[in-house]
Amino acid sequence: QVQLVESGGGLVQPGGSLRLSCAASGRIWSINAMGWYRQAPGKQRELVARIISGGITNYADSVKGRFTISRDNAKNTVYLQMNSLKPEDTAVYYCNINRIHLSDYWGQGTQVTVSS
Repeated sequence: QVQLVESGGGLVQPGGSLRLSCAASGRIWSINAMGWYRQAPGKQRELVARIISGGITNYADSVKGRFTISRDNAKNTVYLQMNSLKPEDTAVYYCNINRIHLSDYWGQGTQVTVSS
């Protein structure tokens, strides 16, 4: 059974940094991309960043230049380094594995709060 275990969320002051990790356990077939989404209260879930097999990365415009996504294929782990955090980055962050012609996997979510 596949599980995505997220870690690294928390409370940070504006301008601070956090690093999220998502470790996938179990056998996963047909991975197209691994990435992070977030959902703030009252808002729809949105893509933050993803890394496609082959290493291509996509970022939301709001995080470009501040967030960096990376992946360790050997560990089936994806990371999100978040720098220069802003209050508007406050949300629950979800790890996602997108698969070709198969259903996605989602993590349970980790809270990121940016506040002074």
